[in-house]
Amino acid sequence: MKTTKYFEEQVLRKRPYLKQEWCERVVQNFVHKETQEDGRIRFWGPIEELEGKFLRVITLDDGETIHNAFPDRDFEMPLHETKETL
Repeated sequence: MKTTKYFEEQVLRKRPYLKQEWCERVVQNFVHKETQEDGRIRFWGPIEELEGKFLRVITLDDGETIHNAFPDRDFEMPLHETKETL
């Protein structure tokens, strides 16, 4: 997967516990997805290595290039939503 310069130089520096493979896993196997007004895409997925916390991964509008990622303490799965409805 591709990453932005911001992800490589800022995000991984500020959050050294993050692993790029976790981000890739979330993008490929998300449980929830939203498109931001600027076209970037948010993906959420649980990461067992983070004690089951949800990781939010933000990609550019191509849905592939990772731009940001962080554990999302406030994420709650929307009711009645499945991956097929996205």
